Amino acid sequence: MKSFTRAMRRFLAAALCGAATMGLHAGVHAAYPDKTVRIIVPYAPGGSGDVFARLIAEKLTSRLGQTFIVENRAGASGAIGARYVADAPPDGSILLLGQTGEIVVTPLLSSNLNYKPENLMPVVLVGDSPLVLSAHPSQPFNTIQEMVALSKKGGQGLNYASSGTGTPGHLAAAALALKTGAKLTHVPYKGGGAALSDLLGNHVDMFFSGAPGVLPHFKSGTLKPIAVSTAVRSPALPNVPTVAEAGIPGFSFSLWGGIFAPKGTPDDIVQTLNREINAIIADPETKRRLEAEGAAVKPNSVQEFTQFIGAERGKYQEIIKETGVRLD
Repeated sequence: MKSFTRAMRRFLAAALCGAATMGLHAGVHAAYPDKTVRIIVPYAPGGSGDVFARLIAEKLTSRLGQTFIVENRAGASGAIGARYVADAPPDGSILLLGQTGEIVVTPLLSSNLNYKPENLMPVVLVGDSPLVLSAHPSQPFNTIQEMVALSKKGGQGLNYASSGTGTPGHLAAAALALKTGAKLTHVPYKGGGAALSDLLGNHVDMFFSGAPGVLPHFKSGTLKPIAVSTAVRSPALPNVPTVAEAGIPGFSFSLWGGIFAPKGTPDDIVQTLNREINAIIADPETKRRLEAEGAAVKPNSVQEFTQFIGAERGKYQEIIKETGVRLD
């Protein structure tokens, strides 16, 4: 009887130990994230991607009970930050707020990329914002037609800022010059914040930027909007005409941003992020905040986001062919 009791105790101890171990593993697995998560923005602070990332990081911190922080790694038209995330451990601790440039445009423009876009897994589209052509209030043009006429007057032309060579703002302005005959010179910066700063200082003539960064300056009168790049007017700027309305049919560009993870990140982590971020962007408060910044957004699956990227790639292939823009 004593030996039976001892055997039963050993059995129960082993069973409890096993259950505890299983519970520990289950707890670790279910507790994502179990450490601080960094969302890399591959541009300097101040651009549309920065706005998207900081809003999402704030809400994820609240929802998941773990700290999400935004880290800016600017340079090479987004390639530096994209490579950093592509090479990161696939455990969900380092994510990318990837945008049109480094995900779609730069890979089409350059044959010497130091990262592979296929090593970045789409998770969820966060926001899709129109580009806005903006100028300092002292500039003597207020419409696309006036800008084009001024650029041709005197032979000096005008210049325009971009957040980097090969970014959507660069391609939008290059396409505008091609389709109108405007004499425009490109002035690339390392991010939207630096370009915006020089626009505010009237050091450059105009800037095709994401809406979030310039809307406050329209309200304060420190900048003026000339046109939006999307096919229809932006709800955030209902009185600002589209470039297409200025006589360039089919002109349509936007600046979108989404969350990407390193290739090999477990599907349950990807799905957790997709589910939580979709809940965030569906929330009325977040929706109002994004729409107030000019961003259109709706919940989307990993598959839908992947298909969206494919469609964007096809569109930009045609634009690059028409403009002849190259990085190398």
